Amino acid sequence: MLAEIRISNLGVIEAAAAELHPGLTVLTGETGAGKTMVVTSLHLLGGARADARRVRAGAERAVVEGRFSLDHAGDVTRDEVAEILDSTGAEADSDASVIAVRTVSAEGRSRAFLGGRSVPATSLGRFTGALLTVHGQNDQLRLLKPDQQRHALDRFAGDSVASLIERYRAARKEWRALARELEERTSRSRELAQEADRLAFGIKEIEDAGASPGEDVDLARDIRRLSDLDSLRETAVTALAAIMGPGEHVPDAMEGSDALALLGQARQALESADDPALQGLAARADEAVVLVNDLGAELSGYLADLPSDPGALDSMLGRQSELKALTRKYAADVDGVLVWAEEARERLQRIDVSSGALEALSDRARAAAKEVARLAMELSRARRKAATELARAVTAELSSLAMGRASLDIVVEQNPADPGSEGAIVVAGGWCLAGPAGIDTVEFRLAAHAGATPMPLARSASGGELSRVMLALEVVLAGGDGTATLVFDEVDAGVGGRAAIEIGRCLARLARTHQVIVVTHLPQVAAYADTHLVVDKQDSGDSGLVSGVHAVDDRDRVAELARMLAGMGESDTARAHAEELRAAAITERTGLAG
Repeated sequence: MLAEIRISNLGVIEAAAAELHPGLTVLTGETGAGKTMVVTSLHLLGGARADARRVRAGAERAVVEGRFSLDHAGDVTRDEVAEILDSTGAEADSDASVIAVRTVSAEGRSRAFLGGRSVPATSLGRFTGALLTVHGQNDQLRLLKPDQQRHALDRFAGDSVASLIERYRAARKEWRALARELEERTSRSRELAQEADRLAFGIKEIEDAGASPGEDVDLARDIRRLSDLDSLRETAVTALAAIMGPGEHVPDAMEGSDALALLGQARQALESADDPALQGLAARADEAVVLVNDLGAELSGYLADLPSDPGALDSMLGRQSELKALTRKYAADVDGVLVWAEEARERLQRIDVSSGALEALSDRARAAAKEVARLAMELSRARRKAATELARAVTAELSSLAMGRASLDIVVEQNPADPGSEGAIVVAGGWCLAGPAGIDTVEFRLAAHAGATPMPLARSASGGELSRVMLALEVVLAGGDGTATLVFDEVDAGVGGRAAIEIGRCLARLARTHQVIVVTHLPQVAAYADTHLVVDKQDSGDSGLVSGVHAVDDRDRVAELARMLAGMGESDTARAHAEELRAAAITERTGLAG
């Protein structure tokens, strides 16, 4: 759960801090006091895009810090959080809490920190998303969109649908790839046949050349040696004569002046000396003789390996020309030519446009389409089953939100498509559009009272009704949700009277299993809170209006409820009404706890 939040230089809030507790926490305050900035701070901790315009005028940066306690998290959430912390190098404190920080500079640069480590904003969002869900005022409008309604249904269905969607998407991906390949081969058969001829010619040319990896590099080196053959031989002979004396490659005139003879004389002189120090150097002379002898052997081998065939250079130049013909056509060097040949063989297999190959590919595409259709139907059946259960559960919640005669109907229908159109498949004898999430369209329909025809939410629900439908839906979805903290930003917009009291009761029930934080302007909702935070503003002179957040005790709570009721915190009538409202809420909340 969210245990503490600190905000500085965000909008009208110069500096504010609040400790949060389990149960229901309400956040109230006058219009413009900064309640929205509190929700904005939670969105920032959730990885939302940073907006420099939210930084308080004259400040260098805005900072939001949240301390999350893992004590109330479920096992699944704990495992997810542990994986995120491990992957980012972040660490929990000794009290099993984790600090999350987001900063936004006046220039728009943003940084995120988690457990003492700098992390990407997306990683911060993954962490907070596992522990906290924020429902803003725009969520009501999003609920009107078909894809959001489908998402809510799938979320309620859980693994029974999630596993099917995963399998369906894998099958759809394979089917789409096969269908595209078949279309390409069929529509471009002449062009592909020409490409196949070019590839086959190139492959044969390379195979006939018999090039080996690195052959062009070795050949160039050998050609350079042959081009300087006389000079190389003369250099090696001179060096060998200086080391070994006369021999096959060494003139007799140099006899007696070679390094080995001189080293032998030095060794004999040292060995015959009476001085132990000189005798000790004889071993060093032995080592020198061995080294010089090895050098002479290598020079002899080098001379023996030099080609004696005068036509060898011409042969190498001819081979080099043959290889250059390949590198001009296919790649920069012989290694690249061999890679091109391998890729060409693979491509040649894929673009086989023979009738047998096309028929085999067509069979595979048809089989893949049937598998997609089968999984799509299975997914539809699972969704229709979940839709019945979700509609029943939300309708039951609506009855406790002063909409006792209202009912929600969730319709799952197949999305039709023109025969043979892009992405269309045959399902149960009809053409349907196979989208990434299946073939279904999901529509929430509301019947405002018994006997009324269910109508789409966009056409049948008022603002207050839509707020209650969304709250009822979230209460149902939260039943199987591992998220520890739920935040509602004015979910009671457009609601008043008895419906407001019912919303307060509903949130209090939800707070028995989740930490619930509610930004509200209704005293009927605020009366049910376990913790009441007030955002207030004051004129600080040069700094202009600043806002802060503070918890209120029982006496101040009554004054705040009275202000919300009538705008007159010190009015005896308003206070009496507020005390009555608070007492009734406490009684009901005690009953819920029992």
